[in-house]
Amino acid sequence: MLTSIAITPDEHRARCDVLLERAGERDLAGVVLFDPTYVLYYTGFAFVPTERPIACILGVDGTRALVVPRLEVEHAETRSTLDRVEHYLEYPGDPRAEDVIRRTLTDLGLTGRIGADQDGYPWILGYRGPTLSDLAGAEVVRVVEEIEAQMAIKSDAEIVLIRESVRWAHLAHRLLQRYTRVGATETEVSQRASDEATVAMLDAIGEIYRAQSPFSSGAHAGYRGQIGRNAAIPHALAGNLAFTAGDVLVTGASAPVWGYLSELERTMFVGPPTSDQERMFGHMLALQELAFAAIRPGAACSNVDKAVRAYYDAHDLWPHWRHHTGHAIGLRYHEGPFLDSGDDTTIRPGMVFTVEPGIYSPELGGYRHSDTVLVTESGIEIFTYYPRDLASLIIPA
Repeated sequence: MLTSIAITPDEHRARCDVLLERAGERDLAGVVLFDPTYVLYYTGFAFVPTERPIACILGVDGTRALVVPRLEVEHAETRSTLDRVEHYLEYPGDPRAEDVIRRTLTDLGLTGRIGADQDGYPWILGYRGPTLSDLAGAEVVRVVEEIEAQMAIKSDAEIVLIRESVRWAHLAHRLLQRYTRVGATETEVSQRASDEATVAMLDAIGEIYRAQSPFSSGAHAGYRGQIGRNAAIPHALAGNLAFTAGDVLVTGASAPVWGYLSELERTMFVGPPTSDQERMFGHMLALQELAFAAIRPGAACSNVDKAVRAYYDAHDLWPHWRHHTGHAIGLRYHEGPFLDSGDDTTIRPGMVFTVEPGIYSPELGGYRHSDTVLVTESGIEIFTYYPRDLASLIIPA
């Protein structure tokens, strides 16, 4: 019987070991992490960042420590990947949070040259404090490139979680399409679809499920305001718009599963599309197929976007271009590398991308499918399996 789909403590420890090995190669005394996604990736500890500093400190001897405010102590102590949890009372309290971080750095022997994702806890939600350089009296060396390269290649366990995200995003999207009708609002339809999909997910895997996301606690699908003419705005915001006959719709669905995400987007129509809209839809499908074919191990990410851009050139579509072809996805909706003409990262097996070239027209609306794909040894596997053809995406008016 399956009892867990979470990343195991052994995998978290192995991730730390890889990062520390690379730190050792650069003569660093250890690594300090402040970014909540990085802390989650290496320790399994998920938290909502506030003005209260949280620091993950990795010593070259393998010791894994976490400094947290008092309110997070019991939460942090549930993580078996940690060797020690230190805490301060409150921010801005006395003694200061930074005093505990400094003491922990000293205890673990982090002096001289220290690797870090950034030079101190960021100034968010009112936090104001010293840099790590000043705090430790050490040279801080950026290690973000090493971290991001490690995160880009998904393990088998991570792929399982992304697949599970796809499953429940698909259900949420199916319900979204089912409940969309003329006269209904995006709020009621999105909420109903998301709630029902989440309840179904919890009925099915509730015993082994955690969202581990500060943004969502279940499956969700919606329109984010991309309705009618607003569909031509790629990052519009929800406005409780009502659906009318003739609307072009751009959707979005996902589900955080132990922090991991997928992306499913579709272009739909309320009633039959016009011939011009059909033509735009056809170009969008052709662009996505080009991108699928261009994603291969050993190719540069930039080459994928360049193949898509060549289609824009050939069909005089540049007035309708708004963004690059796609991006990596995992613990964050957007990760590097990017399917962009300016990113020459070599594509490798284990990378997971969204593929979402779009076409946008103020008169005809927006046209974008997004699918989540895994790079394999021979090409790609498309994880998202929602219908992509025009006939399947027309909602009766």
